[in-house]
Amino acid sequence: MTDISHLEALQTHLSYEHDYLAAAKSQKEIALRRVWIRQIEKEIEGEHQRLGIAPVSDEVAGMSDDDLLAALGA
Repeated sequence: MTDISHLEALQTHLSYEHDYLAAAKSQKEIALRRVWIRQIEKEIEGEHQRLGIAPVSDEVAGMSDDDLLAALGA
């Protein structure tokens, strides 16, 4: 089984950074958070390539559990 713990940690970190960006007050902090977010996104892209797995599409990520189960035919 493929170890995706680093990918999961990066995705969690990205989520936190989005929260921090939303709460940022100064323009300097906003600019810095945006740079950090882009760096994390690039690292996530590299991790997907290294693991040989495709990222989850925005369409699938936005699906409810019921919609996802219906799409899977369950």
